[in-house]
Amino acid sequence: MALQLGGPSWKVPLGRRDSTTASRTQANLGIPAPFMDLPALINNFKNQGLNQKDLVALSGGHTIGFAQCFTFRTRIYNATNIDPAFAKQRQATCPLIGGNTTLAPLDPTPAVFDTAYFNNLVKQRGLLISDQALFNGGSTDNLVKTYSSYPQAFSQDFAESMIKMGNIKPLTGNQGQIRVNCRAVNY
Repeated sequence: MALQLGGPSWKVPLGRRDSTTASRTQANLGIPAPFMDLPALINNFKNQGLNQKDLVALSGGHTIGFAQCFTFRTRIYNATNIDPAFAKQRQATCPLIGGNTTLAPLDPTPAVFDTAYFNNLVKQRGLLISDQALFNGGSTDNLVKTYSSYPQAFSQDFAESMIKMGNIKPLTGNQGQIRVNCRAVNY
């Protein structure tokens, strides 16, 4: 997907064993919440064997896509580290009450893999609390600035971090299966 939208490509290591069953609940347990602050995000990634560079690079995946109103409502109505014009723009489509599933783009170019996400963070226009936490006077500020100015550095680090993420808790031995088609269980 990233490559089709202008992003990097990377070689996926072959031979990974995938589960034969899926659990949405289990899958969502380790996913960072959109309301997390920087220490919680760092800890969440550390628990998966990932570092701060991985955190910022992989969060850059938010250069693609949308978020539902309920995930950013608190930020656009209560945050102090937000561009007022941006907050007002988002409030126009995400009311204080209701509209939970109304969508807003995660950055100004939601169908292009670029550095607009990081440029937005520098301007205090991160949509999610967890996004703006990456650029709010903390230990990840310099990396956000680097990625906002150097698209190639972001692309390279994103690809490297995607490979690392793909190696989290791999199945071994007789667990799971090496799939013939990655989208379907072997029968």
